[in-house]
This record gives sequence, structure tokens and C-alpha cells, in this order.
Amino acid sequence: MTSVNHPVAGLAGFAGLAAEQKSQDVTDWAARIGWVVGLLLVIALVYWLMREGWKWRGTLQGDLPELPQTPSEPGEPKLRTSGRYHGSTTAGQWLDRIVAHGLGTRSRVELTLTDQGVSVVRPGARDFFIPAAQLRGARLDKGIAGKVLAEGGLLVITWQLGEKLIDSGFRSDHAAEHPAWVDALTTSDSDQNNPSNQTEGAER
Repeated sequence: MTSVNHPVAGLAGFAGLAAEQKSQDVTDWAARIGWVVGLLLVIALVYWLMREGWKWRGTLQGDLPELPQTPSEPGEPKLRTSGRYHGSTTAGQWLDRIVAHGLGTRSRVELTLTDQGVSVVRPGARDFFIPAAQLRGARLDKGIAGKVLAEGGLLVITWQLGEKLIDSGFRSDHAAEHPAWVDALTTSDSDQNNPSNQTEGAER
């Protein structure tokens, strides 16, 4: 006897397949949502650990003196530039980030060099001043505090805060200005460390 496919049976089969497909789609979305939630939790945990590590590092560096502030009359500007402040580290240790007193906060920056020192103005972050007597030189470099740039793309100013030597990294909006800063700060450092030069000049 020849079997005949009943239209109702065909429709029932089609509906069953559609329901199975719909169920499968729901299962896939649930898995995706689970993955997204898990990923967000991992990101939140990493962020929390980084924040706690930052606070812990700041506590360890709590013995650093307060940052000097710009004097009311800093003198005539010798050099000026604007750009980015990329952070500070222990001198010679480009991964040993310093976060105390806001030195770990990256920001825009405006640098001004006068006879009294270097004024560091940071919109949205804490300003500070590096007195000329605390300057220890400058150099061109490519990395500091986890930030890596092209060779010579970073102006690193070395200065002293209390008993600690610090490297602070800056990048001017016009990198061609960096060498002038290195020359000026190196000369300034030499004058500070060799007062006999000033005496000789006075005698002449």
C-alpha cells in the first residue's frame, strides 16, 4: 500500500524544526550573555587590582616631600612648550613608576623654563615646579613608565625631590624642540654644580 504524506503531518514537522531552531537560538544568546558577563567581571577585577596596586605604591612613596610650587615671580621665560606629560619614575629605572602627589597621572602639559627652574602646568592634574637647584639634567629617550615612543621622542628631565632622584617624561607637540630643552637644562645643571664658573665670570 502506497503511503501518502499528509499535509498536516508536514506542517507539524516544519513547526517542530522551527521550534527546535528557536530553542537553539535562545541557548546561543544565553551563552553569549554569559561570556560577556564573565568578561566584564574579569575586566572589573583587573581594574580593581590595578587601582589597589596604585594606592599601595602611593603609600610606599608617602615619604616623598610635597611638590614645590611655582614662585609668584618665576622670571622671564627662556623656553616654552606644550605637549604631554607621560609620568615619572625613579631615575634610571624607567618602569619604577612614581604615583605619589599625582606624579603618576598622565596629562596635557605646558612647560616653561626660567632662571628659577621649570614650571609644569597640567590642566586637569596637579601642577608642580622644579627649582633650578634641583635640576640634574635632561636627555632624549624613548620610554618611561610603560610608555614607549620612537627613539628620541621623549624629553626626560632628571631632578631631585628630597633624597630621591626622579626622571619625568614629556613629549612636546613639536618634537624638534626637545634638543633645545636638553641643551638648556644640561647647561643649567652644569652651572648649578660648578659655582666656580659663575665666580670666574664675575671676576672677568
